[in-house]
Amino acid sequence: MKNATSMTIREMKAAFASEWLLLAEPKTDKNLSVKSGMVIHHSKDRDELYRKAVSVRAKRSAILYTGKMAKNTAVVL
Repeated sequence: MKNATSMTIREMKAAFASEWLLLAEPKTDKNLSVKSGMVIHHSKDRDELYRKAVSVRAKRSAILYTGKMAKNTAVVL
């Protein structure tokens, strides 16, 4: 996680358009919506990002997609 600095969601969307982001130390609001965090990995490939998340084993992390989901997309948590 060296060289990672905290970014807001707006900054992440501008820097990593339509990419999957792995965040360390995410800051959330009372509804647990991510507001900021440190981007420790990013990729256009969701599966690659998931593999990285497993290997990093961060204490607190979040995964975000900065693009628009296709219509009728189901999200499983």
